Amino acid sequence: MSLPPTSEPDAAAAPSPASSAFRQRCAFIVDLARRLHACGTSTPRLEGAILVVSKRLGVHTEIWCNPTGIILSFSSPQKSDGAEITRVLRLAPGDINLKAMAMVDDVAEQVMSGRIDIDAGLRALTALDRPPSREKLAVTVLAFGLASGSVAALLRTSWADVAASACIGLLIGLLCITAARRPRLNEASDAIAAMLATLTAAAIAAFITPLSLQTVVIASLIVLMPGLMLTTAVAELSSQNWASGTARFAGATVALLKLTFGTVVATQLAAAMGWQPQLIGAPQLPAWAEWLGLLVGSAAFAVLFGAARRDFLVVMAGAWIGYGLTRLGGEIPGLSTETFAGGVFFAGLGVAVVSNAFGRLYRRPGALLRVTGIILLVPGSVGFRSLSSVLERDVVLGLDTAVAVLSALIALVAGLLFGNLLVPPRRYL
Repeated sequence: MSLPPTSEPDAAAAPSPASSAFRQRCAFIVDLARRLHACGTSTPRLEGAILVVSKRLGVHTEIWCNPTGIILSFSSPQKSDGAEITRVLRLAPGDINLKAMAMVDDVAEQVMSGRIDIDAGLRALTALDRPPSREKLAVTVLAFGLASGSVAALLRTSWADVAASACIGLLIGLLCITAARRPRLNEASDAIAAMLATLTAAAIAAFITPLSLQTVVIASLIVLMPGLMLTTAVAELSSQNWASGTARFAGATVALLKLTFGTVVATQLAAAMGWQPQLIGAPQLPAWAEWLGLLVGSAAFAVLFGAARRDFLVVMAGAWIGYGLTRLGGEIPGLSTETFAGGVFFAGLGVAVVSNAFGRLYRRPGALLRVTGIILLVPGSVGFRSLSSVLERDVVLGLDTAVAVLSALIALVAGLLFGNLLVPPRRYL
C-alpha cells in the first residue's frame, strides 16, 4: 500500500511570536525567582516581588515558595481556564548575598521600565553564575575571623578572648569554605565546627592563657548561629506563610541542635582528657574596644553577606544604626522589662523605617541596610545557650533562657512589622 505524501508541518503547529514572547517572559520570571531564592530572600518578599514583576510584564502568575523549592504557574491575563505553563523548582536553602540581591533588583527594574529587553535581562542574570575567585574566598575566611573577634570585643571580655575567638573563627571559615564543595561534609559542618571551636578554646584555656570559655565559643560560632533564620521564620509565620515559616523554624532549630551537640561532645572529650581550663572572671576590655569591635564587625559582616564595593559603607551603616538604636532603647526608662525586650523592639522599628526609606529614596533594596541592621539583634546565641543548658541537664536555666529567646524574637519581629507600616517597603526587597 502506498502511503500518502507527507505534507509540510502546519503553520499553526509552530509557536507563534506571541507564544514565544509569553514563554520568554515566563522564563525571565522563573530565573528571577530562582535567583532571589538563592539570595536568601524571605517567602513574603520573594512572592511579593515576583507578583509585581509579573503584573508589569503582563503575565498572570501563581507562586508558592518555601525554603527548599518554588512552584510557579503562568497564564496570560486574558485566559482564565487554567495555567498554560507550570514550573516546579527544587532548590537548596539560600544564603544572604546582598550583591546578588541588588543586581537582581536592578535587572528587574530595567526590564520593567523597558530600558533593556528580556533577552538582555536573562543574559545579565547569568553573570551571577560566576564562581568566587580565590581572593574572594581568602577574604571570606578572614571575615570569619574578624567577625568572631569583634563579637568578643562587643562583649567586652579580654584581649585574650578576642585573639582566641579570631583565631578559631579563621579555622571555622576554612572549614566552611572546604565543606561548601563537599556535600557530605557540609551536612555535618555545624557540629564539626562547634567541636573544633570548643576543643580549641579549651586547649588554649588549659595550656596557654585563661579565657572566658563560653564567650569565646559563642563568639567563634557567631557566623553559624541561625538567629537571622529564626527571625525570618517568625516573620513568615506572622504573615501567615505557615509552610515556609514552619520549615525555616525547623531548619534553624536543627542548626542550633547540631551546634549544641558538637559543643557538648567536645566539652566531654576535654574533660575525659583531663584538661582543666583556666577561666577569666570579670571583663577586662576598655569601653572604646566595644566601638572598635562594632566597626570591625560591621565590615566583616558586610563581606560575609556579599556586599558590593559601592554598597559597603551602606551595609556597614546598617549595623551601626541597629546597635546604636538598641543601646538608645535600653536607656529609655520603662521601655525594657523582664518580659519584653523593649530595646530590641525599638531597634527593629528604627531599622525597618530607615531601610525602607533608603529603598524608596534611592530605589535600591532596603535589605542592604536591614540585614546588617538586625544581625546584632537576633537571638541566635541566646538560643544556643538555652539548648546547651538543657543538654547539660540544667532544665530550669534552659527554659528561662528559651523564654528570653522568644521575648527577643517577638520584640524584633514586632518592631520590623510596625516599621513596615510606618514606611512601606519600595518593592518588597
